[in-house]
Amino acid sequence: MKQLTGLDGAFLAMETHAVFGHVGSVCVLDPKTAPEEVTLDYLIRAIEERLPLVPLFRRRLAEVPLGLDQAWWIDDPDFDIEFHVRELALPKPGSDRQLADQVARLHARPLDRTRPLWELYLISGLPDGHVAIYNKIHHAAVDGVSGGDILSTLLDLAPEGRTVPATEPFTGERPPSALDLLGRSVLSALRQPAHALRVAGRVAWSAPGTAVAFRSLLPRPVAQLLFGEPRDPLLPGARLRAPRTPFNGPVTPHRRWAFAELPLAEVKAVRRATGLTVNDVVMALCAGAVRRWLLDQGALPEAPLVAAVPVSIRTEDQRGTMGNQVSMMLAALPTQVADPAERLAAAHHGMAAAKEQHDAIPARLLADVTQFAMPVLANQAWRLSARLRLFERASPYNLIISNVPGPDVPLYLAGAELLAYYPVSAIFDGNGLNITVMSYRGTMYFGLVACRELVPDLDRLAGYLRTELDALSSL
Repeated sequence: MKQLTGLDGAFLAMETHAVFGHVGSVCVLDPKTAPEEVTLDYLIRAIEERLPLVPLFRRRLAEVPLGLDQAWWIDDPDFDIEFHVRELALPKPGSDRQLADQVARLHARPLDRTRPLWELYLISGLPDGHVAIYNKIHHAAVDGVSGGDILSTLLDLAPEGRTVPATEPFTGERPPSALDLLGRSVLSALRQPAHALRVAGRVAWSAPGTAVAFRSLLPRPVAQLLFGEPRDPLLPGARLRAPRTPFNGPVTPHRRWAFAELPLAEVKAVRRATGLTVNDVVMALCAGAVRRWLLDQGALPEAPLVAAVPVSIRTEDQRGTMGNQVSMMLAALPTQVADPAERLAAAHHGMAAAKEQHDAIPARLLADVTQFAMPVLANQAWRLSARLRLFERASPYNLIISNVPGPDVPLYLAGAELLAYYPVSAIFDGNGLNITVMSYRGTMYFGLVACRELVPDLDRLAGYLRTELDALSSL
């Protein structure tokens, strides 16, 4: 048994009828390199062979009665792989739009908490005989890095695969009783005061940086009353305010998913020409694409948008472990800047300020603070905020943008060559748009997720990424 951290539990607590805590991906495969036809039965056998390398796939939640403490992971004694691996086929012609619509529907279904929190779908009917694998897994179990570790376990460097060491037959473990779980919660509660003192010490040690971060979340009159006028011009992020946009509203249970791909060589050419970073270019591409979409809606704010950018705080000795080791920084997204070159420069300055502000506070502050939240209280707080539309009224950011570097060598899943890898991430109340990008074999694969009602034409926004790269390349 292993207990979830407070940050892991937060991704469970935030779930409502419209907000889901899972993330996923779509892998497009060429089955011609596989040793046999890629059927559901073949895929089940291939994944079943790798299960000893991914213990998480056979672990389910054991929730503490009344939500008095964080849940525990236990080996599921009733594990049934056929429940988790499924198949469907696209009707002809099997277009990109059909694939996007089907993935959006699958992504809008919550995971069953009585079973291990993952599902995988084999999708056939794509052009050229290709197949797709859509998978989703709960964010309570993985972050971006640990999710990548799981993917690398399932993928191979050659179609022949690799030998998996023999292991003992899996039997699972007996679920703990309610009394046992409550007893463990009592022991956990006894350790909380010492943990609270350690967290308070870290916060006090970094008080100036923490105050800067806290100030950015407050309305300006309150911030001026508490802190006075900001004196440090090097931290413009401290004065960020997320303006209202059409996608900053309460989300529904329905989703849109769109995808795009851009040559990494073209992105790097812009980087070399400007002396900036690939991530700066990605932020500028997203800023430009969102700007064009907002102009279409007649809803472009005069102020810059604010992007939440996930930051891994996972150390080397934490590689290969499950759970979340992640923080978040807030960066100005210069959607108000019309000129592409000026927008790229502004994106660079916004990221530099965000990093400086983020480095000024303890890296583990988010994880430490969430450790004190009882699941029952955290869940009620999320539901109350949804009913009161608090995140719509006072969200510190407009959208999430994440850029994950990937491998530059061919990979294979069950012998089938991996042609493309598109992320499928999560959205939350008040923040109905997420843009995540993964690089693989010289291509940047963008996956955009949005609330269906807030951004009904998400494919238009995705198409603007190509338009923006053309604009930057022509400078």
